[in-house]
Amino acid sequence: MEYVTLSNGTKMPKLGFGVFQISKADCERCVLDAIKVGYRHIDTAQSYLNEEEVGNAIQKCGVPRKELFITTKVWIDNYGYEKTKQSVLDSMKKLKTDYLDLVLLHQPFSDYYGAYRALEDLYNEGKIRAIGVSNFYPDRLADMVAFNDIPPQVNQVETNPFHQQITAQENMIKRNVQMEAWAPFGEGKNDMFVNPVLKEIGEKYHKSVAQVILRWLMQRNIVALAKSTHIERMRENFEIFDFQLSKQDMKVISELDTNTSLFFNHQTPEAVEMFKKMISERKEQMRK
Repeated sequence: MEYVTLSNGTKMPKLGFGVFQISKADCERCVLDAIKVGYRHIDTAQSYLNEEEVGNAIQKCGVPRKELFITTKVWIDNYGYEKTKQSVLDSMKKLKTDYLDLVLLHQPFSDYYGAYRALEDLYNEGKIRAIGVSNFYPDRLADMVAFNDIPPQVNQVETNPFHQQITAQENMIKRNVQMEAWAPFGEGKNDMFVNPVLKEIGEKYHKSVAQVILRWLMQRNIVALAKSTHIERMRENFEIFDFQLSKQDMKVISELDTNTSLFFNHQTPEAVEMFKKMISERKEQMRK
């Protein structure tokens, strides 16, 4: 495993296992399988509705808690100082832990300043080892760094070969914020897994396209989250520490960048409306 050291000295595994869109029925098994394979960094979120299942796996896995790095993210509907603070404590109960390694604000909407103040206080109380944000564009991240006592230590953003976030990473490096990638495979959009450039590089090293992408992120010093419900694929995604891409490989991959999200732009009014609708949908799911 390779690691990064956050601005506050916290050591964070560069490769993590994400549980987005993994059902409650499958989540516990998947996390147990991931830990068995060797993953020690597990990423969940309040809005994924599977924190309890992740917590069950943490409790059953047999790996000492201090060897695991557990991340969750505060959902928009829990923003605001009091709601955020209580929601994080609730997440800790679901995850069956008395501290969290990293807590992020999930989206750059609503009262994220009040929410961040709660994270700062929980950090100062020793309940969270590191705090940060997710999906914050360079201007919003600069604002958060400039006007908070504890600057965000991590920003989790969409990063993949077709949306490489070069400018965003430069901004994060300048502000000493660790970049973390969600959707490193772009959920297979744009035929990513059969891209001829990535396939050719993979063949050279006897590696899959997914392994090439994860190795590319490691060499850009970006923490990456890989997700699978199959233990064979988990193993494959984990086997990326035995080879290095050449400078030419990195250059060729850089030329795939479209500088455009494969999903949506958070800075549009339509995105705000989409997330407002999502809040209602999550509430309905929680009632079931």
